[in-house]
Amino acid sequence: MQLLTNLKFDDKGLIPAVIVDVTDNRVLTLCFMNQDALEKTIETGKVHVFRRSKNRLMLKGETSGHTQSVEEVYLDCEGKSLVIKVKQNVAACHAGYMSCYYRKYNDKTDNIEIIEEKVFDPEKTY
Repeated sequence: MQLLTNLKFDDKGLIPAVIVDVTDNRVLTLCFMNQDALEKTIETGKVHVFRRSKNRLMLKGETSGHTQSVEEVYLDCEGKSLVIKVKQNVAACHAGYMSCYYRKYNDKTDNIEIIEEKVFDPEKTY
């Protein structure tokens, strides 16, 4: 696979992947992929990640059903990171928001503000 020959995985065999909504270019989440996760992502058209906390490969949305269908894959100039544009099913964030980046720092008030509405109740999903 030509994509793999152009990538530089880190010393743990991982590469960061920024997951972006294809409809509005909004950043949904950041994940890490090893070679197996990337190959499975390309093969199935669904985002697979390497969960560092569980030390295993998994389908994004495996528990919730909130999968991500791959539309486009980009690599940076040095081959050290990916941007994957997806069609998101329901939401990307485990906390119930569409994006994991639902909080914004306000430097004028030195507060962190929630800038999105929840789209699902995580207690009913997980």
